[in-house]
Amino acid sequence: MRVYYSDHYTLPLPKDHRFPVEKYRMLRDLLLHEQILRPEQIIESPLATTSQLQMAHSLEYIEQMRNGLVPREIIQRIGFPWSFGLYQRSCATVGGAIAAAHAALTDGISGNLAGGTHHAHYDRGEGYCVFNDIATAARILKAKGLAKKIAIIDLDVHQGNGNSSILSQDTDIFILSLHGEKNYPFKKVPSTLDVALADGTDDEGYLKALSLALPRVWDFEPDFIFYQMGVDPLKEDLLGKLSLTFEGLMERDRAVLLPARRMQIPISLALGGGYAKPIELSVRAYANTYRVVNEVWEQN
Repeated sequence: MRVYYSDHYTLPLPKDHRFPVEKYRMLRDLLLHEQILRPEQIIESPLATTSQLQMAHSLEYIEQMRNGLVPREIIQRIGFPWSFGLYQRSCATVGGAIAAAHAALTDGISGNLAGGTHHAHYDRGEGYCVFNDIATAARILKAKGLAKKIAIIDLDVHQGNGNSSILSQDTDIFILSLHGEKNYPFKKVPSTLDVALADGTDDEGYLKALSLALPRVWDFEPDFIFYQMGVDPLKEDLLGKLSLTFEGLMERDRAVLLPARRMQIPISLALGGGYAKPIELSVRAYANTYRVVNEVWEQN
């Protein structure tokens, strides 16, 4: 398994900014410290090129992000102050997703220790998302003839409105979004299958809803899966509004990963959201997904 990282790119944020940017490096350190992954499995993400970004974004928006000419209202919607570091890190996030997608085709599974930026649209970013990594990588796989039918299993607590807006005309891409009904974004863009959950939904309710939704994905018969493994359904998450435990999240991961492994469908993981306080809880939840990966791939 190959996993890509981009936490070495600087993202200068004000001291009072609520986005926990330190979680990416913390996760990489934890995965190595607890020997969940070996050093040789973790690879620096390449930077996505302009032509690659154009698979999902307008050239005008890409150039605005590169040159610091993004309209103020878009920067406000993204939630980060503009810097060239933000542009570079965003390119690395997408580059990691593209590299991970190619790695999954060879290895069966891969990961990106960033990404899941599912709120980025064709001509703008929002919700801490600049460029859409999954939409870009999915379009590249299709353009190269490396995948014909792609499923995006998006289990971040926030609905993937950017995925849906960019890929709405791609009939050979199935998007499942399982998310909080009353959570951001407050104007949803319909996915192939949206499952909206009430505030406070616990492990039992969540896993039941997932078990009813996943058969639709398998019936689609995808030959590639992107798994947005956001851990913000965790009950301690500041932005989540759901009540899942670590054990519930791991069962969620098994529900996705076990069938993919049995059906030999290549799957690439994107990190997604996690905003617990303390942030160590989100980092532990992310690491648990990789524990489940090892469990599933060793037993099957």
